[in-house]
Amino acid sequence: MEFKRQYIVNEDSQRVAVQLDIHTFEKIENVLENYALVQLISADDSETLSVEEAKKYYAGLDKA
Repeated sequence: MEFKRQYIVNEDSQRVAVQLDIHTFEKIENVLENYALVQLISADDSETLSVEEAKKYYAGLDKA
């Protein structure tokens, strides 16, 4: 994956920040969220639910 980036520098020409276009940022964000979700699922030791149990559980969640 190629990143188009621009560096923001201070008075001493030291890099202090990176600016990415929104498309690149969203791709990185998506990869990080997917990785975190996989890690969370892998670490979950709880029991699995049947389809009916899952429907009942999700129906009871707060829909904010």
